[in-house]
Amino acid sequence: MEKIKIKYFTDRIEKLRYIDGKSDWIDLRCAEDIVLKKGEFKLIPLGVAMQLPKGYEAHVVPRSSTFKNFGVIQTNHCGVIDESYSGDNDQWFMPVYAVRDTEIHVNDRVCQFRIMEHQPAIDFEETDRLGDTDRGGFGSTGKA
Repeated sequence: MEKIKIKYFTDRIEKLRYIDGKSDWIDLRCAEDIVLKKGEFKLIPLGVAMQLPKGYEAHVVPRSSTFKNFGVIQTNHCGVIDESYSGDNDQWFMPVYAVRDTEIHVNDRVCQFRIMEHQPAIDFEETDRLGDTDRGGFGSTGKA
């Protein structure tokens, strides 16, 4: 089991843990009270910094209920934090855009993350044919 050093910037949020034993994703919480008007952008502080192991990165995405509960969209859609962002002041943030007036409070669960190994080095080999069955060129059904 990998050990990850974590620094909390506040004692007002719950400590990190797996999502109720149901998933290998871990919830992140808002570290301060936020008030947003429709059309505003904000970096939501998540109250943590981590020192990820070499060769790993964190993928940060909204929870499935974030848009419904708070009316915000994560502007980078999937944040990737690599092991180089590991200093004492490298707090994690969630960049959001509000589609309606909203409030997010300290300790509200707003996003989630998981730790992933970096993609291995890939060498692309150009070819005229791939050899698999042609599925029609669009989606899984081949229909637009």
